[in-house]
Amino acid sequence: MRFGPTPLRFLLVFLPLLALLAGCGEEAEGGRAAPAATVTTLAVEAKPWRDTIQALGTARANESVMVTAKVTETVVRVNFGDGDLVEAGDVLVDLSGRAEVAGLAEAAAEFRESQKQYQRQQQLAAQKLIPAGQLDTQRAAMESARARLDATRARLSDRVITAPFAGVLGFRQVSPGTLVTPGTTIASLDDVSVIKLDFSVPESFLSALEPGQAIRATSVAYPDQEFTGEVVTIDSRVDPVSRAVTVRASLPNPDRLLRPGMLLTVEVFQPERQALVVPEIAVIQVSRSAHVFRVKPDNTVEQVDVTLGQRRRGEVEVIDGLSAGDRIVIDGAVKLRDGSAITDVTPAP
Repeated sequence: MRFGPTPLRFLLVFLPLLALLAGCGEEAEGGRAAPAATVTTLAVEAKPWRDTIQALGTARANESVMVTAKVTETVVRVNFGDGDLVEAGDVLVDLSGRAEVAGLAEAAAEFRESQKQYQRQQQLAAQKLIPAGQLDTQRAAMESARARLDATRARLSDRVITAPFAGVLGFRQVSPGTLVTPGTTIASLDDVSVIKLDFSVPESFLSALEPGQAIRATSVAYPDQEFTGEVVTIDSRVDPVSRAVTVRASLPNPDRLLRPGMLLTVEVFQPERQALVVPEIAVIQVSRSAHVFRVKPDNTVEQVDVTLGQRRRGEVEVIDGLSAGDRIVIDGAVKLRDGSAITDVTPAP
């Protein structure tokens, strides 16, 4: 039997194609066994954990006052510059004129003279040379002169403006020759060696707050620096509109980096406790659910849903889903599926 040219041509074309398809089938069949994924793992363990309450706070000076004039007078001398550091009692502005100084000298002279007269008459009265009533009259004159001297000193002290406490001064508002009146602002004075930090937290955290709790504050002005302090006072009232309570903390500020009015991010630390903690990179978040891959004894992994709690830098608390001692995948979890085989390349400690 002879074959025509058409069937022979058909065999020559399709036999190589069948061989190619058979080879592809073998490759596909062999591809079902995927190679083990290379990962690093970590054993879950309990660590010390401190819950935090976060809020925004406003910095206030430990003591703050606007230095003002008490009398109507002309400025004679200004003894400070913008931003100067002063101690309590330092003279800032002198308003005293010649008339006030002369009045003080006159009152002091009158008091000294009346005091001498009283001492002489006291000796004469002891010798029964003058009546006792004359001595009483001179004593009254001496006390009157003392009162006038004290009043003159008080009036003069109103014309010498001093710093009520140590601190840093703001911009100078007066110059020599300026006519000031009661209430005229001389400068602001702030004690910033300690900063009062006021912030509000929801009333739901009220039971977790108490004086003495440690806090940490940060500022955008100093992103790489942290300021630590403690809670001093909790307001006696809750705002009925915002349902928040105001908390005041104290922050040491020896370098005077913080200034009144600054906005600070605050973290209030609660008492330390033990918690299961895993690295954040080990957790895969899908919508509102989260899971990790737990390593089984046969070097395969299983997907475990977890409930997360508080977070801190690079770590997250696991409330439910894992137990202490479980080994989970840290690096390489994104390429895993439930049941995937793994090769653990975690370096030895």
